[in-house]
Amino acid sequence: MEKKVWGEKMPRIFRIRYLPFETIDLSSDTLLFRDSNYLITEWIPIRPRNDITNGISCVFLNEGWKISVMMDRIRNRHYWYCDVVDIVYDKTKDAYYLYDLLTDIKITENKVEIMDLDELAQAYEEQLITKEQILKSLKRTDKLLRLIYKKNVPEYVNEIIRKLTGREC
Repeated sequence: MEKKVWGEKMPRIFRIRYLPFETIDLSSDTLLFRDSNYLITEWIPIRPRNDITNGISCVFLNEGWKISVMMDRIRNRHYWYCDVVDIVYDKTKDAYYLYDLLTDIKITENKVEIMDLDELAQAYEEQLITKEQILKSLKRTDKLLRLIYKKNVPEYVNEIIRKLTGREC
C-alpha cells in the first residue's frame, strides 16, 4: 500500500459494531496519514458531547488496535481509548472495515481499565461473533496489555502521531 498523507483523498472507513449491531461511516474524519502500518485520522465525535470535542485515532493496521486520544476544545487530553478491531481493507474501493471485537481499554493518568468483556461474552453467546473472533479479540487484547504494562502507551502513540503527522496530542 502506498503512503498517503494529509490533504490527499480520504479512504472510506467503516466501523462495524455487533452490540448494538450498526455500521458507522467514519469517512468524514480527516486523514492525517496512512501507510501499510498506520491509519491516522482526526475527528469530532459522532454524537455531540460536552467533555470530548475532538480526537486523533491511530489504527495499528497489523496489530488490530485503534488507539484514540480524547480531547476537549482546547486540546487537553482527557484519556486514551483503545479499541480491539479486526481490519479488512478493500483495495478496489479504497475502504477500511474496522470490525469492533468488543474488548476496549481505557487509559487515564491514574489507571488502565479493561472494558466490555461482558459484551464479548454476550456477543459470542448470541452467536453474533465466531469462536475465531473471540480468540482474536483476547489475543490482541493480551498483546496490547503487555505493551501498556511495558511502555507508556499514550506517549508511544503520541510519538508515532507526531513523527508521521507533525501533530501533538
